[in-house]
Amino acid sequence: MRPSCRPRRPHGYALLEVLVTLVVLLIGLLGLAGVNARANITEMESYQRIQALILVQDMVDRLKANRMAAPCYSNDSPGVASGPGIKVGTGYTGTPICALATDIMGTVVSASQQAQAVADLQDWDTQLKGSAETNGGTSVGAMIGAIGCVRQIDATNNIYLVSVSWQGLADTVAPTDATGTTCGSGSYGAETKHRMVTATVQIATLYVPAP
Repeated sequence: MRPSCRPRRPHGYALLEVLVTLVVLLIGLLGLAGVNARANITEMESYQRIQALILVQDMVDRLKANRMAAPCYSNDSPGVASGPGIKVGTGYTGTPICALATDIMGTVVSASQQAQAVADLQDWDTQLKGSAETNGGTSVGAMIGAIGCVRQIDATNNIYLVSVSWQGLADTVAPTDATGTTCGSGSYGAETKHRMVTATVQIATLYVPAP
């Protein structure tokens, strides 16, 4: 065979194929990293919501257990306001107290009922601040920027709204509640990162018939 008729060997194709493979692999790894980051955010969001639901139910149970002194837990005040017995958690540096003297029947709150209300509020405050789980002396157990609110929304029927707010990691729809005044509103920068769960509690007024 004459030299001019011999097939030529390809040059450079193997290197080009390797480069294309690396680009495709890099795109795949970047996509996998994005999925992993999103999964971590979703896991953290779920964890915080579960913690908030536990804390809401905890206060609901406390209200029911000390129902006669229910006004102590909100100081008989509607709406969102910073102050003892109304808003506790992150940013609250005071000590929750019961400032009322009468129960849901209009009679004087007993010393033991009042003391129980104060203890419940103080314990709830420390839970919201994450004291149940610490790392190196720093509280890490609660949600980010956790705030709890107990509000009386209907004095006639003894209805209370228990709310827990915290800061989410991704933007979503801004929350609201039945009263139109959201617990923790304005505490997290953008309201699209504001998360909140609520529970409504109605305290029954039990009348003892006269003998």
